[in-house]
Amino acid sequence: MRKRNKNIVLSNILVEDYAAEGKSLARVDGKVIFIENAVPGDVVDVRLSKNKKDWAEGHITAFQQYSASRIDPFCAHFGVCGGCRWQMLPYPLQLKYKQQQVEDVLRRIGKVTLPPVTPILGAPETRYYRNKIEYTFSSRRFLLPEELNNPEVTPVQDVAGFHAKGLFDKVVDIDICHLQTEPTNRLRKAVRDYGLLHRLPFYDIKEHKGWLRNLQLRICTTGEVMANLVIGYEDEKHTPALTGLLVQQFPELTTLLVTVNPKWNDSITGLEPQVVHGKGYVVEQLEDFRFKIGPKSFFQTNTRQGEGLYRVAREYAELSGRENVYDLYCGTGSIGIFLSRQAARIVGVEAIEEAVEDARENAQLNGIGHARFFAGDVIDICQGDFFQREGRPDVIITDPPRAGMHAGLVNQVLEIGAPTVVYVSCNPATQARDLALLDVKYAVTKVQPVDMFPHTHHIENVVQLKLR
Repeated sequence: MRKRNKNIVLSNILVEDYAAEGKSLARVDGKVIFIENAVPGDVVDVRLSKNKKDWAEGHITAFQQYSASRIDPFCAHFGVCGGCRWQMLPYPLQLKYKQQQVEDVLRRIGKVTLPPVTPILGAPETRYYRNKIEYTFSSRRFLLPEELNNPEVTPVQDVAGFHAKGLFDKVVDIDICHLQTEPTNRLRKAVRDYGLLHRLPFYDIKEHKGWLRNLQLRICTTGEVMANLVIGYEDEKHTPALTGLLVQQFPELTTLLVTVNPKWNDSITGLEPQVVHGKGYVVEQLEDFRFKIGPKSFFQTNTRQGEGLYRVAREYAELSGRENVYDLYCGTGSIGIFLSRQAARIVGVEAIEEAVEDARENAQLNGIGHARFFAGDVIDICQGDFFQREGRPDVIITDPPRAGMHAGLVNQVLEIGAPTVVYVSCNPATQARDLALLDVKYAVTKVQPVDMFPHTHHIENVVQLKLR
């Protein structure tokens, strides 16, 4: 069956619309065909990779006609590095399809009664909006399709950039990335050039060996710049030489750290970054709230849109100054702190101890004495004794990871019965699933999509729920 599917090619297929996760769709004889890298209005030939009774997936083998909506991508690496996959779509259309995605999944998966969905909050900046980026150094370059059969081109090359889409062991060599302001590209190239000049081993993720691994950059709207150079092992000569070079060449670098990562994966969890230059962290600002961000801290990647997202959450909380607000999955405390001036008390709960420590520091940094943060599982913490000490919530803010809320936590929220719940989600599909579960006690009263990541299919969504 698999071999037969691979040989099925559908010709002159009109791409009609977008579905979830950025895939476009066409309809052939009543069957929905999901296609990547197409724009509604394209006419394409498609080779099927999956072929089910009611739907199929396929990839484009030829364009017969381009959509009138298409525009030229601004990045030379478009279609190769796997990021910014909607550059060929004008931004107003990106917003249209993201709005459509939110409305579709809430109705199709959630099956709950919805108010009119508020028009999506678009980003004022569609380039250079990321405050955090991580580059990878690799000894294996991703080859372009036209290079695959060229005997003169080898994938064994030292490069710096991003992992190719769907490939853990190949890296796209990046010249200019438009997601973060300078000195992001100059810093990456300086590290790469030093490694090439001194013939230092770039990391081989298959063999798990090499010196240069990653460069993590945080560039804040406050002007502070943090770099964390991740290496496979200590080198008494080249570690101080390279870090000294970076400090000398980049006076805008306010903090430089080095992390030795001998693990088989790129995560720096459990590792201790060492401060080489500066204070070891940067300070970012949302409105007039200041947040200390270390190399392992979580913070909204798009600062300006993060500010907009939190304003929506604050508006939906409908605070009068008397409320006890519970911030679940509070991370480094940013949402709770952002709401704190309108609340009588903030209670944050987060499973990651390091994030809770950051939250406490951030509350202190902003002079907020009525916020308390606790480390542990929400299900274990939010019990009778805890409510007696901290008070029952009038408002619950929940901002879970992409997988959504644990079923046990949904039950806990239902049992608590706070009058208002504000659900912030980075995955409307899992949010819709949770809304269906909450529907036994809560009605959805407001919905606001927010675009945090222009040129990608990712979308955030804020929902207000009221106790029935």
